[in-house]
Order: sequence, then C-alpha cells, then structure tokens
Amino acid sequence: MQIGIDSFVAVPPDSVTGVALDSVQRMQDLLDEIETADRVGLDVFGIGEHHRREFLDSAPAIILAAAAARTKRIRLTSAVTVLSAADPVRVFQEFATLDLISRGRAEIVVGRGSFTESFPLFGLDLNDYDSLFTEKLDLLLKIRESPTVTWSGRHRPALDAQEIYPRPLQDPLPIWIGVGGTPSSFARAGALGLPLMVAIIGGEPHRFRPLVDLYRQTGLRAGHSPEKLTVGVHSLGYVADTTEEAVEEFYPGYAEMFTRIGAERGWPPTTRAQFDAQRGPTGALLVGDAETVARKILAVNNSLGGISRMTFQMNAAAVPQEKMLHAIEILGEKVAPLVRAGLTT
Repeated sequence: MQIGIDSFVAVPPDSVTGVALDSVQRMQDLLDEIETADRVGLDVFGIGEHHRREFLDSAPAIILAAAAARTKRIRLTSAVTVLSAADPVRVFQEFATLDLISRGRAEIVVGRGSFTESFPLFGLDLNDYDSLFTEKLDLLLKIRESPTVTWSGRHRPALDAQEIYPRPLQDPLPIWIGVGGTPSSFARAGALGLPLMVAIIGGEPHRFRPLVDLYRQTGLRAGHSPEKLTVGVHSLGYVADTTEEAVEEFYPGYAEMFTRIGAERGWPPTTRAQFDAQRGPTGALLVGDAETVARKILAVNNSLGGISRMTFQMNAAAVPQEKMLHAIEILGEKVAPLVRAGLTT
C-alpha cells in the first residue's frame, strides 16, 4: 500500500494569535513538507485545487513542478483537479510538462470538487455540474490516448485532427477519478477502468464498501482486469509521538475549519464529542500515535476489500510547522512500515 499526504495549502488563522500565516512563508513551508515526505520515504504528495481566500492551491501544477525540482522519488499528483472548470487540453499539457520535469512522477486525480466557487469564476453554469465533468473527462482521456485528437462536445470548441503536445514520459499518464459518495461516480470510474480515489472525511469508512463494490463490479462487467480497478482513500489525519499529543495539536484547528465551512453549508458547530467519535476505531479520522493510526489504516483496508493508497490531509488544522514536519517524519518512518508489515501478515 502506498502512503502519502494531500494538502490544500491552507492559510488559516494561527490558533493563538488569530493572524493568518504569510502566503510566501506558507508556500515555502509547503515545499519543505514535500521535501521531507520524499526524504522519509512516503510514496505520494497531492495538491488540491480551490479558489478561496483560505487556500493557496489554485495552481497545483505549478506547485508540484516546484516540488519536482526539490525531490527525487515521491510521486506528485493533484488532489483533485476540478476538471469541470478546466480546459482538458491545458490540464494535460501542464501535467505532461510536470511529468517531464519530475522524470515520470506525475499523476492527475480529476473530480468535480466539493466547492462550487470555480463555476462563477470561470463563467460556467452550475446546472451543468455533471455534464461538464463527463464531457471534459472524455476529452482528457482521448488526449492521453493519442497526440492527434478529433473531438466535439457541448461545452468546448471542437478539435479536428489537432496535435496536442508535449507528451509525458509515462505512457499512459496516470489519471485517477476522485469521488465523494455519489454511486454514479463510482460506477463511471469502474466502467472506464480508471483507478478510484475516495474522499472519506467523515462518518465510518466501512459504509463505503457497497460503493467500492459497485466500482469493482462495474469495472469487471466492462471487461477491465481486477488489477486495473485499484482503490485509494483520502482521509483527514495527523500523527504525533502520543495519541494525546496528536489530539490536542490537531483538534483546535480542525474544529475551527469545519465550523467555518459548516456555517456556509448550514451545519452545526463541530464539537469535541464529534471529533472523539470520528477518531474512534470505526470513524474516519486517522489521528493518534503511529501504532494507533497504522491499526486504523489496516482496518480501513480490510473493510473496503483492499486499498492500494492512503493519503492524509493533515493541514485541516493550523499546526505549527515544526510539528507538521515531525508528523510527516512519523508517517514515513513509523506508520508506513507498520502498515506494510501488517499487510504481509
């Protein structure tokens, strides 16, 4: 199983001073985090895409290219690229370029996104939420398949024997489908035979098993081999030397962020009781010491019938940088070996 980290490059207010971190410093801290993840042997680092004040990840390919110059082996991916609001030609060109810079370490996770601010920003109709994604994914896959593309659709000008370059080092460039909890999204990924990245940020992961089964069954019926139908999980998490430290360091920022986002969506404020339930044995949060978190990853793996990748979203809380770097070290040097040892036994 691959173990990695996803980041939305959040710039939340400091939990003590209330002042947001300087954007230049936050970006430098992020590159240090990716470099540390590479050094301690983590497998993948993903950058999300948002167009909001509290995140600096509106141009993930640029961030990943900067990271490529400072790393040697870690895979570099989006998490996710909001394909509905993007031009598939430019997405492919950007990540093909990243693949060349990184010498074959680029990946794309495409999805529709959980926020909708990109629709008015780029002049798109939210009523076209699903049709935009379906059509643009079709074009992106055609570009990946061949450098010369003939294609037409509703939402973008047609292409007539158009050549699209550069081509990536990897053939094919890995493209995953990022999903939440919509059955049709799981089925679509299975029908296309694309790897699946499931965002589980709340509830109980085992409840996603019917949807993961739907993905695999649809893929098999479409003629894809089981080896192609791989599943990854994106979860919120944080590790420290002890579970008590992990909880006390992560909870304040976690509660602040989810209370703020929840206010936009009509959710009640986040409570400590909810947080504690979510970090329990069956909840979605991966928060604790190395042994606790490793056991929980293995439990998620078993409950979903086997997963190939687990990525942590640790900057959901405003954790001081020295503690974040230490958490990354624990993840690479302790959690990942424990998980792999558990899988072999």
